[in-house]
Amino acid sequence: MQSPDDPEQPLGPSNDPAAALRRRMSALLVKVANEGDKAAFGEIFDHFAPRVKAYLMRLGAPGPQAEDLAQDVMVTVWRKAALFDARQASASTWIFTIARNRRIDSIRRARRPEIDPNDPLFVPDPEPQADALLVSAEREDRLRAAMAKLTADQRDLLARAFYDGKSHSEIAAATNLPLGTVKSRLRNIFGKLRGMLSEL
Repeated sequence: MQSPDDPEQPLGPSNDPAAALRRRMSALLVKVANEGDKAAFGEIFDHFAPRVKAYLMRLGAPGPQAEDLAQDVMVTVWRKAALFDARQASASTWIFTIARNRRIDSIRRARRPEIDPNDPLFVPDPEPQADALLVSAEREDRLRAAMAKLTADQRDLLARAFYDGKSHSEIAAATNLPLGTVKSRLRNIFGKLRGMLSEL
């Protein structure tokens, strides 16, 4: 890939300034890779950072984002310098390829934003307070005690209506009872439960 804004264009005579610059940048990058040479990296940074930012802006990144991406690119150059192979590409081609990939990644993230762990959808409900748990447990105990006083037929109708979610018509068909009888019996069951719960 031929890099944009690349002064290191095809090799020319030995006195060609562009060719000399290309060789120097590649040599500096090799020093960074082999020796962790900070002075060499400083020279690479000074040369490429503004050019990378300009390139990213031409690719559509707004100024502040281009600045952040350019910084990220240069950090990657420092960390991954050992992956540079001068036989495969010039320093500028390698660096601008990293920049291009960072821009593509930023576009993908914008189209598919990362999940915000603080989004209320992902925040679990708070644990109920101890007193609320106690009240709920007492209520369930009262309800179980009241239901225990119902007949087996009454409990069966109640289970079909509320636990199984059956309609009155479905209960009538399943029990061979007239629809009116199912309705009246359920009304009586609810009335009986209300009375027993109020007593408890």
